[in-house]
Amino acid sequence: MTAHALLVSPLYVGLACLMIVALALVVSLRRNKFRVGLGDGNQITLLQAIRAHGNFAEFVPLALLAIVVLEATGESRYIIHVLGIALIVGRLCHAIGLLSTAGQSIGRRIGTALTWGVLIVVGILLIWQFVVAASLIG
Repeated sequence: MTAHALLVSPLYVGLACLMIVALALVVSLRRNKFRVGLGDGNQITLLQAIRAHGNFAEFVPLALLAIVVLEATGESRYIIHVLGIALIVGRLCHAIGLLSTAGQSIGRRIGTALTWGVLIVVGILLIWQFVVAASLIG
């Protein structure tokens, strides 16, 4: 197995960079609005923003790393696009859903399902890549 050029995944890494900054900006704006320097100041909308940012930071780095590694193994650029789009759309839906309401929302459900789906599919594909490579070596 040889390494392949990363042609597709940088797009999704770049989009994720912009998204996490946008979510951080929402937190900052709400902190300024409520004059809260640390914590959530018992402001539910600030807590929502903190969790939208935090949830993004908890899930996206591993998902992106897995997508990048998968692309480096030579996986189809179409598969990488599908996974990248699913991750970005999922995280966008989740953030919108969480920023809109503290309760259950369709955006959070869709976002969670897409994100977990990406992680499951990428995990299986990476394990498969390892099995194939190991069988070729000996």
